[in-house]
Amino acid sequence: MSAVHVEDLSRRFRGRKGQEVTALDAVSLRVEEGEVVGLLGPNGAGKTTLSRILTTLLLPTSGSARVEGLDVVREATAVRERIGLVLGGERGLYGRLTARQNLRYWGAMQGLTGSHCRTRADELLERLGLAARADDRVETYSRGMVQRVHLARALLRNPRVLIMDEPTSGMDPHAAQGFRGLVEELRDGGSTVLLATHDMQEAQLLCSRVTLIDHGRILREGAPKDLLTGLDSPRTVTAGGVSAVVAGAVAGIPGVAVEGPTPEGLVTLRVTGDDAVSEVLRILTAAGVHELSVAAPTLAEVYRSIIEDREFAL
Repeated sequence: MSAVHVEDLSRRFRGRKGQEVTALDAVSLRVEEGEVVGLLGPNGAGKTTLSRILTTLLLPTSGSARVEGLDVVREATAVRERIGLVLGGERGLYGRLTARQNLRYWGAMQGLTGSHCRTRADELLERLGLAARADDRVETYSRGMVQRVHLARALLRNPRVLIMDEPTSGMDPHAAQGFRGLVEELRDGGSTVLLATHDMQEAQLLCSRVTLIDHGRILREGAPKDLLTGLDSPRTVTAGGVSAVVAGAVAGIPGVAVEGPTPEGLVTLRVTGDDAVSEVLRILTAAGVHELSVAAPTLAEVYRSIIEDREFAL
């Protein structure tokens, strides 16, 4: 049995001008127990709508969705007992309450009672490094600390399935790295995670599989390494101490695009094809260039090759 099983799921609603808008269009998706699956797509792609349906906050128009075999519509109460929802930003917390008060409040709302609720809140505050600031108002917290409170809230009932909607949005690099470490810990402990994110690096580091969605439809899915294998995308070669003559020589190789050299002799090359990469490296090393790095294509390039650019397209 899959931890999450979505089949032909659609969600339509009326827009501000009365037109019908399709947020999800016959989406089918499986997430197996213990997996971390990334849901990637631009704003308005359908990620949040899917997350809200899986967490029983929104009803589907058609199709079905199950969490640990339970239907999210007919068995919504039982589903809520098995899932944790991690949101990005300030939603879902009370800034004028302390972290401890927030967790005790949400624990009571989730059915935890008395000493069990208090003990569980304290355990999570300690586990997530918040014990020293547990009695400070959440509104005084950094973004990374707020996200740890969100995670603590989601873990109150020790759910086996976590739905995360842009959990590192707005975090600085240190906070985001710490949050990823917590997700890895949960994954290693057997938790199942569906991670809706814009962060390609985050998805590539954490996810066993990724699903690319746009306009409410799934466009591609698979393990990051498999998506990268099927991508005919250039590698990036960076070299220092390159003369204009040598830069001109590599620029003449088919499949090579050159940026530079800068006044300091730094050249960035976009190189397509193994033969072209080999020839570029041969010329550079023969010219005595030893400051070299070669970067393979990333999940961001997979994303750009599949998802249309709606922000800057002319």
